[in-house]
Formats: sequence, structure tokens, C-alpha cells
Amino acid sequence: MKLRYFLLVVLIGITTITFAGEKGDWGKNGHRTTAKIAEGYLKKKTLKKITELLDGESLAFVSTFGDDIKSDPAYRKYSKWHYVNIPSGKTYAEVKDELGENLIWAIEECVAKLEAEETPRTDKQFYLKMLVHLVGDLHQPLHVGHEDDKGGNDIDVKWFNKSSNLHRVWDSEMIEFFDMSYSDLAMNQEKLTKSELKAIQSGSVVDWAKDSQNLVEKVYDETKDGDKLYYRYMYDWFTQTRTQLQKGGIRLAKVLNDIFA
Repeated sequence: MKLRYFLLVVLIGITTITFAGEKGDWGKNGHRTTAKIAEGYLKKKTLKKITELLDGESLAFVSTFGDDIKSDPAYRKYSKWHYVNIPSGKTYAEVKDELGENLIWAIEECVAKLEAEETPRTDKQFYLKMLVHLVGDLHQPLHVGHEDDKGGNDIDVKWFNKSSNLHRVWDSEMIEFFDMSYSDLAMNQEKLTKSELKAIQSGSVVDWAKDSQNLVEKVYDETKDGDKLYYRYMYDWFTQTRTQLQKGGIRLAKVLNDIFA
């Protein structure tokens, strides 16, 4: 019995790791940073309603929910919600009917469910937690990457001499290498003018995805399979990583204020 139990635990562990690794996203620090930044841009009325709906939990606390549920097979159907693959040179409008459920679709679905009065409270809690997570995912550029390399998962690189892949580097390894807590990252965001803030908040979810799509093409151009990434990569790209976290937080707050204020 002990051997059978051990093998079962190992099998579950392998399945969980495989599923969670299929389409990674901002690591915990990344999601929490984006959510923490969003909290600073919420209107008082919005914050009050969200706090009540989440039974006192913060946006930063629930921001990893979308990843936490990946280990539960009952939530496997939501795996496609974490990414969208728009072919180079194409717009989302041109291909959305072929894509089915995807990251952009999922964000719009969460918003619709939260705005609908008939949505049960427990369902609204689910969709709010997913929305917080997915808006963060939208700003990790490899989540709007190429389908043929699984958003950079199949682009093998060395990260300071350790085996990794391009997706993972952007998910978590640059952020973790910087070695700052999510609250410190959020506190030390770039100071923006009113016009800069307004520009970031403008547009739709599709526009924001296009922003990430434009960025990911630059990432692909400058990072190839087999590259060895060191300090220079941090120097070249970590400022952009912080910008993406900040944009995600500001835009998340915009979406939430539109829903709840």
C-alpha cells in the first residue's frame, strides 16, 4: 500500500507540474506586483465593493488564483484563457473566430459576468479573481506570442548557465533575479504624468493585446533558441518588464473602476 500511495503521489505531482508548465505566466511576484499597483488606482467606491465581494482579501492576495487552480483537473477547461496566439501581420479581429476561447475573450467574459446583476455572488468571486490574474497575463508579452513555439516555451535558452526557456525568463526569472518583493516593486514604479497615465488607460483589451503583440515581436527578434542570457539581458529588458507590470496594474484598475464605480 505504501508503494502504491507513493507512486500515486509522484504521478499526481508530475501531472500537476506538466499542466502548470504548459502555459506559464507572470510568476507570483509579477501578478502580485500588478495587482498591488492596481489597488493604488482604484476609486474608493470600487475598492469598497471589491473588498466586500472578496470577503476582505486583497487584489494582490487573489492575483495568483488563476495559477493556483491549475493543479485541479476540474479547472483544466480554463487553460486556454491564459494566452492568445495572433499570427504575425494579423489583427485579432481577423482571426478571433478561428481562435475560440482565448485570453482576450476570457477577459471580456469575466467583465460581462461581473457586470451582469444575475450572476451569483460565488461566480462573481471566481470571475473577479480570474480577471485580476488574466489582465496580468495580457501584459506578459509571451502570452501573446507565437503558437508554433508555445509562446516561447519551446525556445530553449540558458539563464545564467541554467537551462530555461524564453517564456520562463519573462514569467519569473528576470523578476526573481532582481530580488525585490512585490510590494517594493509596486512602490517603486515609474512616476507618470497625467497625460502618460491617460494614454496607458486608453483603448480596449484588444488594443492592449496589440501593445503586447508589438513588444513580443521585438523580444523574438532579439532572443533566439540556444542563446545564453546574462546581465546584459537584464540590462536590456528588465526596465520593459517593470513597465509591463505597471501598465497591467493601471489598466486593471481602469477595468475594475468601470465595472464597480
